[in-house]
Amino acid sequence: MALFGNAHSIDPATAAQDYARLLGQGEQVHAAYLLIRDTMLFTDRRLILVDKQGLTGKKVEYHSIPYRSITHFAVETAGTFDLDAELKLWISSNPTPIQKTFTKGVDIYEVQAILTQFVAR
Repeated sequence: MALFGNAHSIDPATAAQDYARLLGQGEQVHAAYLLIRDTMLFTDRRLILVDKQGLTGKKVEYHSIPYRSITHFAVETAGTFDLDAELKLWISSNPTPIQKTFTKGVDIYEVQAILTQFVAR
């Protein structure tokens, strides 16, 4: 599954309110990123990917990825001519990574630090 688009960070408290129905009791959103139509939520328990589908975006698929299922990840920083940074996540038993593209305005090192905090437990 590859989801593409430019992302920017959003307030975790706002994301927690917007997606409260997805969160378990006591689950906290630590960071959130809004793509053109999709959203990525880093909680204290899992990574949640909100994938809006179709022309209207009314159909939504929610992916819940426990951090223990992430076998490895890679970040690629923005360059001189390539202004976007990229995150790739490999999930156990799936050889194809999930890919997310971030604008230069997002600190990809921050994203990596969040993943390291939860994946390396």
